[in-house]
Order: sequence, then structure tokens, then C-alpha cells
Amino acid sequence: MQTSDYVSTLFDAKTNPDKVTVAFTMAFKAVSKGYSATVILMAAGVHMGKTGYADDMDIGEPFRPVADLMKDYLDNGGKIVVCSSCMEHNGVTREQLDPRFEVITADGVIDLVMNARGNMQIT
Repeated sequence: MQTSDYVSTLFDAKTNPDKVTVAFTMAFKAVSKGYSATVILMAAGVHMGKTGYADDMDIGEPFRPVADLMKDYLDNGGKIVVCSSCMEHNGVTREQLDPRFEVITADGVIDLVMNARGNMQIT
């Protein structure tokens, strides 16, 4: 069973860069404070899992560009997982995903959320 201290579920992509930025800012803060953290990409958020997708996402100060946040988050032990059913529904294939991201089922989503010490739903 997968567990993380902090879990953030992201349902948006480029259509709402503010929410994406906040999700990865908070996830990065969690790992920076020493917590284990996982970001779950669901619904349209699965597009965030595509290699290079976030490269042009930057809402400006005081926030950092999303690609930088994601890199630092991952480099500090954060995990990103992608909902398999949401991928299928949104036409995203495993080959399009960053190889560092795990594909999980609904069972994995439930396990992560139910076993987290804290979570944030970005809908």
C-alpha cells in the first residue's frame, strides 16, 4: 500500500495555471519541511504528466514557474502519480508520460488519500 504524509490531488492543467502552480508550490513546501509527499494527477490534470507539458507555465511573481517547481519537488523526494482511468479518458498514453511518474488505479488513489496525514484537493 502506498502512503505519503501529504497528498495533493490536482484536477487541472493549462486551463487553470493558478491551481497547478499552487498545487506544486504546496507539494514542494511539504517535501522542503521533511514530509513525504505525493501529487495525484486526475481528470484533465493527467496532461501535467506529459514530458515537457509544464515548460511554458509561469503565472509570475511571487510564484515560480511550474516546471521549476516540479523539478525541485521531484529532486527532493516528491512523487507524482497519474490516474490510469483518467489517462484513458483524456487520451494520454503511458509513452507520453514522464518516466518518473507512476500510473495508479482508483484503489491506489484511495489508499494514498486515506493514509495521508494531510491532503489538499485542487479542483
